[in-house]
Amino acid sequence: MGELTRNVLLIALSAFFADMGYQAVIASFPILFVIIFKAPVYLLGFVYAIQYGGGALFGYLGGVASDRFGKKQIAILGNLFIPLLSFIGVAGSYFQAAYLFIFGWFARDSRSPARRALLADCTKESRAYAFGVLHFFDIGGGAISLIALVALLGVGMPLRSIIIFTIIPILISSVVLFMVRPDAHISSAHRPIKAIKGRAKIDAKTIKGVIIASSLFGFSFYSFGFPILTIAQESKSSIYGILSYLLFLAISALSGYIIGAYSKKSSPIKSLGVLGYLCAALGTFVIGLSVLYGHELAYIGVALLGFGVGAIETLEPTIISNASHNKKTGARFGALGASRSIGLFIGNIVMGVLYIASPFYSYMYAAIVSVAAFAIVLHFGSDF
Repeated sequence: MGELTRNVLLIALSAFFADMGYQAVIASFPILFVIIFKAPVYLLGFVYAIQYGGGALFGYLGGVASDRFGKKQIAILGNLFIPLLSFIGVAGSYFQAAYLFIFGWFARDSRSPARRALLADCTKESRAYAFGVLHFFDIGGGAISLIALVALLGVGMPLRSIIIFTIIPILISSVVLFMVRPDAHISSAHRPIKAIKGRAKIDAKTIKGVIIASSLFGFSFYSFGFPILTIAQESKSSIYGILSYLLFLAISALSGYIIGAYSKKSSPIKSLGVLGYLCAALGTFVIGLSVLYGHELAYIGVALLGFGVGAIETLEPTIISNASHNKKTGARFGALGASRSIGLFIGNIVMGVLYIASPFYSYMYAAIVSVAAFAIVLHFGSDF
């Protein structure tokens, strides 16, 4: 376990309020786009591809800018444009909904590396615990968002109206982030790359391996809009689809916190490979089987996928920050986010195309590629 400082708590609370807003939008988008606006599923995959592919550029630029202009400043700037997501509630067509969703996500991606680097600056030790706390609050806010979404849909509130109200917690998120004190940052928190023979090569090799594996995992890590859509279509209920996302977020939040708190007792690379990529692959495989054997089975797969993603979102930034030089942390996190987004660009297009033939084929593809990411991260990080 580690210490929960004021700055760590504020950054985590900012993430909590942001997800309390935009996670409801993420869960609603495939329903609004395909079921309400009647857009074809392959077009949904294309929108997700643009969302994540473009996010690769914005994430990298945001990370580089945070090293140059200040992590807090860039984090707040990106955060202030995330409310674009909420305006899909007033969109008049699937085209309008698509570009609002895409540009709102670009803003989200541009601030994520800066926020992670800001958190690393505020942490002396137990960095995995800090990232676990961040993930717990982040996803916990999303879980509350989905509970509210399901409850409001249950009492008959229109989906579009709910989406508009998500702007309130997103704006609160920026206010909380503004309260982080720059003078309290611990600039010496990062362990510099030791000037001893072999150490720099090991750190560089590890960073390279995690970034490559993250990119490859991106090829398999489809938007969760696909499972939401699959379960909603199979069960003939939008609420069941949204509830699967709630389960995913709840399990992910708990696994991130637990793994972050007890990470010192295990190898971070092995944990990332086994508990992260491999577990996510198994979850995706089970979701694929649910297409053949009933949507109830999908919830088991969603829980496994959530556990794997919780481990990935906690351990990836921990390893990158521990192996990076202080002045390049933002850029490293930008590269990490960009590598994932590049994979997601291709992955969501493939998912959308395969989904037309059968959702089963799309999930099997994703499971196989995730296993490959598991093998790569173990190979490159073997000496870390």
